[in-house]
Amino acid sequence: MTVPHEPRAGPGNLGDGGQSHGRRSSERAPLDQLAATPADLLVIGGGITGAGIARDAAMRGLRTVLVEQNDLGSGTSSRSSRLVHGGLR
Repeated sequence: MTVPHEPRAGPGNLGDGGQSHGRRSSERAPLDQLAATPADLLVIGGGITGAGIARDAAMRGLRTVLVEQNDLGSGTSSRSSRLVHGGLR
């Protein structure tokens, strides 16, 4: 399943340092399209865990939607946890 690509909202794009939880009308349009899109699974959060779950579900044939507040991997996943892992499986 493919959701139309729109520029991601983030600090600098909202005009208030990313602190606003309200959405401008230009940001609501993709959300309205997303709400009308049939999906089997909605994953909230595009960090390493959310991205891994979305990838696994899509590879199993589920119509998967991944939503992220900012840029993918920009939250906790952007910082080193000082753990070494074998990657996504």
